[in-house]
This record gives sequence, structure tokens and C-alpha cells, in this order.
Amino acid sequence: MSLVQSWLRLDVDRQKAKHNDFTRQIEFDLARPAPHSDLMTDVLSSLAKAIGQLADRAVLRVLAKSLGITLLIFAGLGFGVYLALVEAFAYFGIGDGGLASATAATLIALVSFWFLFRVIALAVLQFFADEIVKAVEIKHFPDAAQSVRTLPFREDLHNSMRGMGRAIGLNLLALPIAGLLLFTAVGPALLFLLVNAVLLGRELTDMAWLRHREPNVPGTPVTSLTRLVLGGAIAALMLVPFANLLAPVIGAAAGTHVTHRAMARVRHA
Repeated sequence: MSLVQSWLRLDVDRQKAKHNDFTRQIEFDLARPAPHSDLMTDVLSSLAKAIGQLADRAVLRVLAKSLGITLLIFAGLGFGVYLALVEAFAYFGIGDGGLASATAATLIALVSFWFLFRVIALAVLQFFADEIVKAVEIKHFPDAAQSVRTLPFREDLHNSMRGMGRAIGLNLLALPIAGLLLFTAVGPALLFLLVNAVLLGRELTDMAWLRHREPNVPGTPVTSLTRLVLGGAIAALMLVPFANLLAPVIGAAAGTHVTHRAMARVRHA
């Protein structure tokens, strides 16, 4: 009888131990930060550090050059449209063609600026990405700054043209879907925000990744979800007047932080 009691007592003790282990595991899982929480913290921290570095001379130089060239491109676009409209109005015999052409050209340039600023600003920024990446690395990742690879002009041009083509192509592909979503009022805006979030997330993280990528490593260590969140934040910032002028540089700097953190996680995995 005592043997049976001892066996029962041992079995009860085992069940209690299993229960305690299970309870501790649940408590550990609840206390451990969720991956999405880490992701948001990572992106928000990167954005905060990027904004905090806007006053650096190196970053200000890139901002001035990229913004100046982008605005010159739009000014040239507006002047070209103006000349074309003057000829068109003269051809069709429309009176006061100069004033009408100037008004129409201004409106077209403003609309183009709203829709194409992101595409052209990022394409221009590709040529100064080395400076942004180096500025961030010298301040926050000094060891990585020693091994950064400077891309030749030909590769910068290729990346710029490829990114511009990808942006224009995907936005054009989204147009028919946006048309179907017109009845929802907010559907088209959300669709284009999503498309541009995907595009921006890739472009902004690739700026740093391409300068540190090993020859035999196929893809970026930054997850698709992280790129989407970063791209969405910058796409939303580009909708805010005046802040949209700073958004590409902020995004490039934040993308450098995100990429280096992802590379560090891969190294320590």
C-alpha cells in the first residue's frame, strides 16, 4: 500500500512540475516583446535619429544639392510645357495664348510636382546616397564607415533609372485598380500609399545595403515588413507640405540605420 501511495505521490509531483514549467513558459512568452513591437521601435528609433542628424553639415549639403536639382528639373518641366502650350494655342488660334499658356503650365507643373516629386527626388538622391550613408555611419556606425563601398557613377545611374522606372511602372499599374476603388473615396489614396510604401522601403534601405553587400549574398537582410513600415512612414511624410521636401533625406538616413541593425542581427544570429 505504501508503494502505491509513493507512486501516486511521485506522479502528482511530476504533474505539478509540468504545470509549473508550462506556467513559466507562458509568463516568459508574455513578457517577451513581440516581433512587431521590436519592428516599430526599430523604425521609430531610426526615424528619430535621422531627424536628429538633419543639422549636420554633410546632411545639409546633400539636402541642398538634391532639393536644388529636383526643383530645377520641375522648373525646366514647367518652362518646357509653357513653350509647348504657347505653340499649341498659336496653332489653334486661341487668343491671349501667352497668359493662358503660363497659367496652364503653372497648374500642370504644380500637379506634376505633387505626383512626381517622390520619383524624381529619390532618383536625384541616388547620386548623393554615398554622402548620406557615410554621414550616418561616421556618427553612429564608425566601424562600418571604414568598409563602405563607393558606388561608381554608372552604378548610381543604373540604380536611379531602375528605381524611377519601377516607381512609374507600379504606379501606372495601380491606376486601373484605383479607378475601381473610386466609389470608396479613400480607396485610391490608400492604394497609392501602399504602392509607394513598398517602393520607398526598398529604395531607402538599398542605398546602404548596396554599399556593404557581400558579393555572394543574394538579398537584403531587412525584412519585407520592416521595409514596408519604413516606406509607409516616409510616404505619409511626403503628403505633408514642406515636410515632403525633407522626407527623402530623412528616409535615406533612417534606411541606413534600419539596414545596419538588420545586418547586425544577421551577424549575431
